[in-house]
Amino acid sequence: MRDEAAARVHLSALFRAAFGRSADEGAERTVLASAPGRLEVAGNHVDHQGGRVISAAIGERTWGLAAPNDGGRIRVVMEGFGADEIDLAEEGWDAPRPADALSSGALVRGMAARFARDGGALAGFDMVTCSDVPPGCGLSSSAAFEVMVGACLAGLFGGGAWSGAGAAGSVPAGAAGSVPAGADGEGAVAVDPVALALAATTVEQRYFGKPCGAQDQLASACGGVVAIDFGPAVPAVEAVRLDAAAWGFGIVLIDSRQDHSQHNDEFAAIPADMGRVARLLGVDRLGDGSVDELLDRLGAVRATLGDQCALRALHYYDEVARVNAQRVALERDDFAAFLGLVRASGVSSAQFLQNVSLRGPGTEGCQPAMLIQGLCAHWLGDRGAWRIHGGGFGGAVLAFVPLGEVDDFVAAMDAALGYEACRTVVVGGAGAWARRLS
Repeated sequence: MRDEAAARVHLSALFRAAFGRSADEGAERTVLASAPGRLEVAGNHVDHQGGRVISAAIGERTWGLAAPNDGGRIRVVMEGFGADEIDLAEEGWDAPRPADALSSGALVRGMAARFARDGGALAGFDMVTCSDVPPGCGLSSSAAFEVMVGACLAGLFGGGAWSGAGAAGSVPAGAAGSVPAGADGEGAVAVDPVALALAATTVEQRYFGKPCGAQDQLASACGGVVAIDFGPAVPAVEAVRLDAAAWGFGIVLIDSRQDHSQHNDEFAAIPADMGRVARLLGVDRLGDGSVDELLDRLGAVRATLGDQCALRALHYYDEVARVNAQRVALERDDFAAFLGLVRASGVSSAQFLQNVSLRGPGTEGCQPAMLIQGLCAHWLGDRGAWRIHGGGFGGAVLAFVPLGEVDDFVAAMDAALGYEACRTVVVGGAGAWARRLS
């Protein structure tokens, strides 16, 4: 996990190797930008239905260094993810391209298109990126990347709906994490984190091809630890205190090595199923209805849509109630109650939402995330808590482990799985930022 100085040195070398010049050579403006990955603390698969979540930025970050060019092209070299080039003079350059779905290049195209569409004075630029956020294990590497690109565009060109504070909504004091050295000083770029996050969410949906909610992007853009209410048209973001170490716990993320990004169809089925139930109830989202309405019409839901849809809708309503109770528990310093609700969330995701393991025929022999949860239950019991993290269908499992047991827990889990599966996570990192270097 690198700091700003190390990232800048590394990116500068990448830039010279990629484009044959230094980033500030002949450029009116050079921009360094960064955004963190995120941890889903509470609220599994409820953001896309108008629910509530608690989410946190983490220490691992995505970085970008960019400078204008004279060629009318966007040229991006993404360490570990290849390169892409976009000709801004090409007709339809700003349209989604199905062949590019699920690629980093699709996110660059989408963020640039959205920036221009929202009034930004887009022009050609060169950019290199690197990331400490591991892909495919549920830490929202794609959200961090697109939010970072958006912050970089604001720094390069100004204008656009997310440049400057207050464009779509304000973040209360304390919601954002601590700002890295220098990012709040000379050259700091004013970015509205909520507007940036909402733009990035649209891009992930339309260009990347993932029918996600806005939790990941808001957590990355805003930073810190935040409670997010997706009921309003502009989500409401409030700071929350979560200091697990103060309560005697470490946060461990366990990678199943089942890359959830390879199972987008199963992920997409969840919001689709919930949406079908909502429409049967006569509302746009489940959050616009109630659990009582679901229970009153349960027979019709089952007959028309089947039991899986009914179970996923029931998970939604109960999960939102758990998030509300978890926030109260944190405010009251009742971490035992918080952990009990984490365990209950894990059970609901596994049994009712059914997003822990793959669902297709022949997948019975490959259930790594479910196995990890079984090991957590065996080794932690009521002393800790665990649940699937993020989208599911592999990905990672989130565990709260007593501090005195973290080393033994990590060693036992890694040995049982046969690889280095565990990483301890520090929450509350800085949100997205950009700084002009020249």
